[in-house]
Amino acid sequence: MTTTVPGAAIPAPASSYQGDIARYWDHEARPVNLRLGDVDGLYHHHYGIGEVDRSAIDAASDAEREDKVVAELHRLESAQTDVLLDHLGPIRADDTLVDAGCGRGGSMVMAHQRFNCTVEGVTLSAKQADFGNQRARDLGIDHAVRSRVANMLQMPFETGQAAASWNNESSMYVDLDDLFAEHARVLARNGRYVTITGCWNPVYGQPSKWVSQINAHFECNIHSRREYLRAMADNRLVPQAVIDLTPATLPYWELRATTSIVTGIEEAFINSYRDGSFQYLLIAADRV
Repeated sequence: MTTTVPGAAIPAPASSYQGDIARYWDHEARPVNLRLGDVDGLYHHHYGIGEVDRSAIDAASDAEREDKVVAELHRLESAQTDVLLDHLGPIRADDTLVDAGCGRGGSMVMAHQRFNCTVEGVTLSAKQADFGNQRARDLGIDHAVRSRVANMLQMPFETGQAAASWNNESSMYVDLDDLFAEHARVLARNGRYVTITGCWNPVYGQPSKWVSQINAHFECNIHSRREYLRAMADNRLVPQAVIDLTPATLPYWELRATTSIVTGIEEAFINSYRDGSFQYLLIAADRV
């Protein structure tokens, strides 16, 4: 049993791979996620964008520098969420938003704080869902922000229920045709879907060795940019914006590589972004 849905059992994973992913995120407790979230109580599971503000870092003593860098990395990852929310379009207080692969719920809290609407999230990890729901209770917004243990390919929402939905660095864990078919189902007509994701660049030819390292590190399967656009076209999602965020995310990675909270994957991200084999994209699409 779990506090995610009182009185309901956690559904069994639909495949062995999904079970592996659930176990991976149930046991994940990296300082790069938790320590950054401790800055202001917004716990993200994605990366950052924007220029680094070096004023506080450069003025800090050696003893203070790490805390200043952590605070700056967290500011950049919250800035990434702000950019995603900017692309959801007009949202009313009586709308429902869906975060597919919601992690510990930081983006959901930010969405509710901006739009004052209902935000529903799904994750395979019971630990993540419980964490997110506890944060919502702590903030007094659990009436409007809820995490559920569910498969993003079979979301527990009615057809057409969502005004907007998103994947924030979570689409690399599933088949894109299945994922976009499900978003098209839960979205209202003309509803907006947004994804921010890393994808391999088909111009490069094949996934580079750096992309392969990222796949192995996170136990995921990174898709190509072409696959995203093709699967959207096949599932009634018409892109309205395709934005290359690669130059905007490099400063985050270069700063993160200087800290004690590195995870060992920083080199692969930096090198793949620099050589053009990997891209960081935002795609906003309308459901027709």
